[in-house]
Amino acid sequence: MLKFFSEITGWGNDALFFLEDPDANFIILFNESAPPELADISVLHTETKLLMPPEKDDILIIANKAFTITAVGEEAIHTLRDLGHCTICFKGEAEPDRPGCIMAAGDVPLKQSDIRVGATIEVH
Repeated sequence: MLKFFSEITGWGNDALFFLEDPDANFIILFNESAPPELADISVLHTETKLLMPPEKDDILIIANKAFTITAVGEEAIHTLRDLGHCTICFKGEAEPDRPGCIMAAGDVPLKQSDIRVGATIEVH
């Protein structure tokens, strides 16, 4: 069941800085209404409606790469619904790093080169 669907529209100069750092390994999502200071560190996407909250064991797809959600921070659902905002951390831990974080794990890592305009972000 589709819970969230959006398309990447761009990203800030520093948005992909932490993606391939093994100690960080995250991206910050924000819809296109992000203020400039946050847009600079975010992967931006189309404004969309959160159909259902993401949960542990849901499938997250970014740019055709699939990840299993391993934990959802208590604030992530609210900020994703209201602002299209959350941090997606690819460490796969059972507890979120921060309240606004969605933790995910996959067989193939998301790379900076995967992030492109028109690529989709989905939760099933």
